[in-house]
Amino acid sequence: MIFNSSEFLFIFLPLSFFIYFYFLNKRFIIAAKAFLVFSSLFFYSWWEINYLPLILSSMLFNYVIGSSLNEKIKQIQLPKKSLLIIGIIANLSLLGYFKYYDFLIQNFNSSFDGSVPLLNLLLPLAISFFTFQQIAYLVDSYRGETSEYDFLNYALFVTFFPQLIAGPIVHHAEMMPQFASKWNLVKNYKNIATGLFIFSIGLFKKVIIADTFADWATLGFDDAPTLNFFEAWATSLSYSFQLYFDFSGYTDMAIGAALLFNIKLPINFNSPYKALDIQDFWRRWHITLSRFLRDYIYIPLGGNRKGAFRTYTNVLITFILGGIWHGAGWTFIFWGFLHGFALIIHRLWSNFDYKLPKIIAWIITFNFINLSWVFFRAKEWSDANKVIEGMFGISGIVITDRREKLLSFLSSFENVSFGKVTEHIGDGTNVMYAILIGFILCLYCNNSYEITAKKEFKSYQAIFIATTILISYLMSIETEDSPFLYFNF
Repeated sequence: MIFNSSEFLFIFLPLSFFIYFYFLNKRFIIAAKAFLVFSSLFFYSWWEINYLPLILSSMLFNYVIGSSLNEKIKQIQLPKKSLLIIGIIANLSLLGYFKYYDFLIQNFNSSFDGSVPLLNLLLPLAISFFTFQQIAYLVDSYRGETSEYDFLNYALFVTFFPQLIAGPIVHHAEMMPQFASKWNLVKNYKNIATGLFIFSIGLFKKVIIADTFADWATLGFDDAPTLNFFEAWATSLSYSFQLYFDFSGYTDMAIGAALLFNIKLPINFNSPYKALDIQDFWRRWHITLSRFLRDYIYIPLGGNRKGAFRTYTNVLITFILGGIWHGAGWTFIFWGFLHGFALIIHRLWSNFDYKLPKIIAWIITFNFINLSWVFFRAKEWSDANKVIEGMFGISGIVITDRREKLLSFLSSFENVSFGKVTEHIGDGTNVMYAILIGFILCLYCNNSYEITAKKEFKSYQAIFIATTILISYLMSIETEDSPFLYFNF
């Protein structure tokens, strides 16, 4: 079940909302929480019920370890540091087994001419997200920053369906006080209106925008045997916008759905393509992941406290691990390396105390991000090389034959020809207009956070809610449900 499916929109979400608040209205608070946990597990199981025991056992294990890190109710008689290490290793081992076992075996076989069989494991949905969330819980418990040790509440913290599958990655302290607040035990019509509006914005991003760009990105990366200059740029930009509108759309839908239950999830996107440098980009893109990498990897490694060389090393390690977290592949590792290296360059540049003009800074930043997404998207190195070579004109530059007379002098160049510009990815005019609209939306329009920061709820927002949900429903009838990209991670 996905947020943009008719089952979720018209059955699961309304039923969950009304039954939850029915129990709360009757003062059956425990029953309401238990129902929400059950609903969230049902939501998770819709994909693959065989992995339900996995998330349940993971929750139970981390609950016991987390509770034992509290000196008052210590259940396991081991030193706190040992308990924390055991908990982190167990979580990483579970994630590593499902996500990285086959990758490691493939590399072992390739390096040593081995024949170790692959397990061909299906990656359990959301394992990366609920693993990171629970590791954060263990570390926070070790630091004495958690105070909730009831298993039902802990299960609700882990499984709450709006953020279960792909985040935002939340802290225990961000969630549980909200479920405990008496003000959140009754329907809040302002939250309902705002939540539906944010959800609708996310739905629009996913169904109308991201899935449109997905067609061109797929043709360019997966189907085209080669890409000329304009095709390669159209392909890379299509994926950059697909990823942005897909994941930020999911996050908006998660935040909106949670707000129906009076739960405010942290902002996860803040117009990242407006960034003027790579550090600013990571303050805006997948904010909760950036926070996790900073607080639980970069700072424990030493942060910037042990000299410049150690700082740069820590940055590089943090982002390489961030790349590995996204996927078991060398292209993901290289993507993480690129961003870590770019941050090092940015830090070195900052020492000169010279700022580039904003337009130049934006062009450099966005083009680096767009280029790096090529490795993030490519299934194989050959796919990345195909797009990169096209972007640099190595595979040829095709100019529309309508300009042949005017630009005939260019035919003297070996790699320039005239013909159909976007033969391999569809109608070039549609691609061009879509990319232009993508830039306008990303650079000149307010994001959902900025829109809803205004206190008043306007009537046009209700019209927008109804329209986007109706369009999504009609599109879901005509086409198969399109899963979100970050479900793969």
